[in-house]
Amino acid sequence: MVEILAMLSASAAAGMRIGIPLLIIGLLQGSSLWSQVPILSHISSPLLLGCLTSWSLVELFALKKLWGQRILQLIELSLSPLVGAIMGLAVASATAAPNWLIALIGGLFALVLQLVQVGWFYRLRGLPLWAVFLQDTLCIALVFFAFDAPRQGGLIALILLLLAVLSVKQWYDWYHQGKKYISN
Repeated sequence: MVEILAMLSASAAAGMRIGIPLLIIGLLQGSSLWSQVPILSHISSPLLLGCLTSWSLVELFALKKLWGQRILQLIELSLSPLVGAIMGLAVASATAAPNWLIALIGGLFALVLQLVQVGWFYRLRGLPLWAVFLQDTLCIALVFFAFDAPRQGGLIALILLLLAVLSVKQWYDWYHQGKKYISN
């Protein structure tokens, strides 16, 4: 059960950012870097370190501008299921569940959180700067929680899932409220 909570925590981090969680998970493994991470273990460590560091810096700085948010939303939306699956497999390697199921759940969880981000981005016409900083902080914290405190990280991930469901309900209500005004 603890491995599942750790997997949810890591996948939630991948649902917010792509490069930062992968960079942190590699650095937390010490000198072996990404040797225990599926898919990434086949890529040269210096190349991967350079690419993920560059992408993390792009995420940190480009997300502060509206145009950067728009461009990164498209890229992160398409890559979040893959990164969520990789993060889930990297963290929950000791569980008895089959790898395909862990990858599927991790990828779908990351996709759901990324879709909610995109929805709020378009609903608010851009995310406020405080929300971007909160996402960055929460993303980094969730990666650390996945390793050091998986129960707390899993609980935060489940709260994020609850907020995602509540967001969809809120959008549904806004949509139907707008339809009433148009039809009257």
